[in-house]
Amino acid sequence: MSSAILFKDIDQPGLNTLAVYRERGGYGDVLRKGLSMPREALVTELVNSGLRGRGGAGFSMGKKASFMPKGTMDKYLVCNADESEPGTFKDRELMTKSPHMLIEGMILGAYAAGATRAFIYIRGEYAQMADILDDAVAEAYDAGLLGNNILGTDHSLELAVHRGAGAYICGEETALLDSLEGKRGNPRLKPPFPANQGLYQGPTLINNVETLATIPHVLGMGADEYAKIGVENSTGTKLISVSGHVKRPGNYEIELGMSARDIIYGLCGGIEGDLEVKLWFPGGSSSPVLTKDDLDLAYDFDTLAKAGSMLGSGAIIVVDEETSVVDVCLKLAKFYKHESCGKCTPCREGTQWTVKMLERIKSGQATPMDLDIMASVQEQITGHCLCVLGDAMAMPVGSMIAKFRPEFEAYIEEARQRSDAELIASLDAPNEAPLVGSLV
Repeated sequence: MSSAILFKDIDQPGLNTLAVYRERGGYGDVLRKGLSMPREALVTELVNSGLRGRGGAGFSMGKKASFMPKGTMDKYLVCNADESEPGTFKDRELMTKSPHMLIEGMILGAYAAGATRAFIYIRGEYAQMADILDDAVAEAYDAGLLGNNILGTDHSLELAVHRGAGAYICGEETALLDSLEGKRGNPRLKPPFPANQGLYQGPTLINNVETLATIPHVLGMGADEYAKIGVENSTGTKLISVSGHVKRPGNYEIELGMSARDIIYGLCGGIEGDLEVKLWFPGGSSSPVLTKDDLDLAYDFDTLAKAGSMLGSGAIIVVDEETSVVDVCLKLAKFYKHESCGKCTPCREGTQWTVKMLERIKSGQATPMDLDIMASVQEQITGHCLCVLGDAMAMPVGSMIAKFRPEFEAYIEEARQRSDAELIASLDAPNEAPLVGSLV
C-alpha cells in the first residue's frame, strides 16, 4: 500500500514544536502556495482531490467549503476535535504529536472558506492534548502564522482552543456550536445548516481534525496525485483506530480500499488466543456490525455502505467468538442511553426501553417476542431524531439482532432456565425462624 502521509515521521522527537515542524517543511512553500491562490482555485483543488470528511459523515470536504456564502459577513471555521465516538483515538495522536499540521490545515481551510475566525473544540478529557495545542497556537502567533496578514498576504485568522465538558452529544456539529456559544450542548433543527447559519448565526465550516490536517498534503501533492491513492470515490489514506480482541491494537494509516482481513489479521496480527472473529464495528460503536463473513470487504466508504454499514470515524472494534453478543449489545445501549441529551422523544425513550429490554434478557425474564419488540423500537428510532445519536444506537443494535438472532434466542432460553432453577432453589430452601429479641 502507499506510504504514510499524515503519520510520516509522526514519532519524530519534538515534532509538536514549531522548530521541528518547520524543519520538515511545515508552514513553507505549501502554505505560501495556498494563500497565493484564488480562494475558488483552492476549493476546486480540494474538490478534485476527492478528499472526504474523516470524522464520520464522509462528505466531500471541498464541496462543503464551497457551500460557504460569499460576502463580507463574519465567517467561522470550527475544528471538531471532540472525538467522543467509542473506539476512536486517532485524532488524539495527531494533536499530541503534530499539532502544527492541524493548525496549518486550518489556516488553509479558513482561507478556502473565507473565514477569519477559527476554533478548535476539543473534548474535555483531552486535557494534555489541549495544553499541547495551546502551546502550538501560541508559537504560531509569535511566528506571525496566525493573526493579521499571514506571511504578508491579505489573509488573517484568529484561532482559539476551546475545551468541552465531556458530553458525547457535543461531537454532533450543531450541539458543538451551541456548546461553543456557552449553551447546553443540544442539537439544532436543520435546516438552516451551519454553512449558512452556524456559530453566532454566521456561516460556519466544520471539519474533523484528520480532514483539516490532510489539506496541506493534498495541496503539496496536488489534487490529481492525491486522487490516485485509494480507490474511486474513496481517495487518499485513512487513519484507523483498531481496538478490541486483536493482538496489536492501535492507530494505523492505510490506503483506502485495503481489505478488512488485511487490517485485522495483517496489521493487527489476528485475534488474541487465535480465536475467530464474531463481529466487528467498521466505523466506531455507532456503525452497524459486520461478521467474519465480511472480512474480505474493501475498507472504503462505498463498499462498507453497500454492505449495510459505514466507514464512519475509522474506528474498527473487533469482538471474538467467545464474547456474548448480548453483553456487547447491552454495554453499547447503556452508553447511548447515558449520553442522550433527551431533547427528542424517539432517542430519549428508545434508548431507555432498549436498555430495559436487554436487562430483561439478562435476568431471564424475556421471551423471543421481546426481540421483535426491540427490533421494532430500533426501526422507530432510526431517522426520527434531531441528530444521529438515536440512530447511533439503533443501527448497531438492530444489526446485532438481525445477524445473531439465534444466539439471542439461546441466551433467552438459558437465562430463563437459570432464573427458574434459582427460584425453585429459593423455594426449597428451609425457612429459618427470625431471631426475636427483646429490649430491656
